[in-house]
Amino acid sequence: MSAKRLNAKSAANPSRRLGDIRVARTASTHSRSLGKSNRIRQRWAQRGFSPTDLLNLWQPNGAWEEHYGFAYSEGPRQKLDVYKPRHAAKAPVVVFFYGGSWQRGSRDLYRFVGTALAAQGFVTVVPDYSIFPPARFPTFVEDGARAVRFARANAAQWGGDPARLVLMGHSAGAYIAAMLSFDPQWLEQVGLNSQTDLAGFIGLAGPYDFLPIQSRTLRAIFGGANRAETQPISFVTGKEAPSLLITARRDRLVSPGNSRRMSAKIREHGGVAEVLTYGGVGHLTLIGAFAPGLRVLAPVLRDVTQFVWRVTRRHVSNL
Repeated sequence: MSAKRLNAKSAANPSRRLGDIRVARTASTHSRSLGKSNRIRQRWAQRGFSPTDLLNLWQPNGAWEEHYGFAYSEGPRQKLDVYKPRHAAKAPVVVFFYGGSWQRGSRDLYRFVGTALAAQGFVTVVPDYSIFPPARFPTFVEDGARAVRFARANAAQWGGDPARLVLMGHSAGAYIAAMLSFDPQWLEQVGLNSQTDLAGFIGLAGPYDFLPIQSRTLRAIFGGANRAETQPISFVTGKEAPSLLITARRDRLVSPGNSRRMSAKIREHGGVAEVLTYGGVGHLTLIGAFAPGLRVLAPVLRDVTQFVWRVTRRHVSNL
């Protein structure tokens, strides 16, 4: 699905929903968006509110556009949404993969992440991907590669610079982003080079080194308990783009040791990695801290923003 061009009438009335585009206002505007109200009512009718839906009610400061439902491949879950600064021009591009134990999740739940990053000046892409059941490793990684290829190929039309591409994920999504960043075969399959086409990797509470797998379900997803080829840490060479690994000291779902071991391996091989450990959040509130009302819990948005600007500063194309 391609985005329609905004006309002068729509710019004068930013609360209107035009096809797959809705233009968001600055947070200082208090009138309600009809499109947003309809989406909230639909969500309530389908399954009621989740904590993530509540996070999406907060509006960050800034002005952005939201583009929904681009198909990056065939299939009902091979779609993505784009959040862009309203006047983006050669902006950094962040592809964000959400978590959910490779078994659940939906891109619409992470609007609060997309808008937060767009308000900081980044074109932000949030894809869905195949989940278990029936998907098993490496299907969700392959989907991630296709989404990255689509994002890079279309970055310019959204005001982004394809040379300033950063992969980011939370939990299972951090795993997908890490596999794409460190195991070169997945991006090679879609014609990209993980060492030259990526400017950086950001992992939030990511599982990078979790063998042996104890969970019966996860053993089914990854095809066994001790397959080293499923672990991002197995592919570190030190030649990858810089990494920012953020973790929560109180994370009871994904041990912070994953980030420490991954960082140590990268540095041992001469690569660039930074680890940040926050004490005021857990596994879920780490990603929740992107929402305006929870930013007091941890400076995750600030640290991510600084990292993206730093690693993309030297990756500016001449397009």
